[in-house]
Amino acid sequence: MLFITICGLFYNAIAQQDVVNLNGQKLAEHPTNIKVLSEYRDKAGNTVRTIRYTQGTVMVTETVITPKRHYAYLRVPIRLDTMKKELVTVQVNKSQYFVAVLYRKKMIRVYKAVFGPKPMQNKCMEGDRCTPEGWFKITSKNPNSQYNKFLGLDYPNDSTVARFNKMKDMGGVPKTAKIGGSVGIHGIWKNGDDMIELGVGWTDGCIAIKNKDIDDLYELVSVGTRVQIVK
Repeated sequence: MLFITICGLFYNAIAQQDVVNLNGQKLAEHPTNIKVLSEYRDKAGNTVRTIRYTQGTVMVTETVITPKRHYAYLRVPIRLDTMKKELVTVQVNKSQYFVAVLYRKKMIRVYKAVFGPKPMQNKCMEGDRCTPEGWFKITSKNPNSQYNKFLGLDYPNDSTVARFNKMKDMGGVPKTAKIGGSVGIHGIWKNGDDMIELGVGWTDGCIAIKNKDIDDLYELVSVGTRVQIVK
């Protein structure tokens, strides 16, 4: 029952969040005036930063814990004209803040990623700004997104609908709650790559990577590519 309690508490916490709507896609206003107030490494080797920024009309101060990296940025040379895209899968690791591309079950790309303000929570409903977990498929490719390029995922799918309905029945989300949608992988605004490096959770539950990385990923995947998102 723990996840039910967390979902209910987080619902109350996000009720006052200011968001914008662009082309039917619900997105958080991107942070401005970003300043790192402090930074240190904890005993486990994680980087702990206190960051202050403006988001919409709100001044936000948050602590961001970026895990000690167990991966490295990776770009294995590959010929796009001969690769079989049906053999590509994408893995998203929320606790390690990365997106990886596998081709023929071998890792050929690793990109650093950020999520929403509560990256370790599974998505419960529309507006909670959490990234869903499980297996999904890319259903659309938009080369002209506000955030460079956008790879849309099939959220909600059958498994997430079943989970959502169960939470409603058990009181984990309000009876009037909606499941949400418009979840995907995208880039960031121009000159915004520092937000990825700092690990700031600014999205509404989407997966954000650097613009050079979304440009690269866009060419490697196709509609139908499977994407696994794990905690």
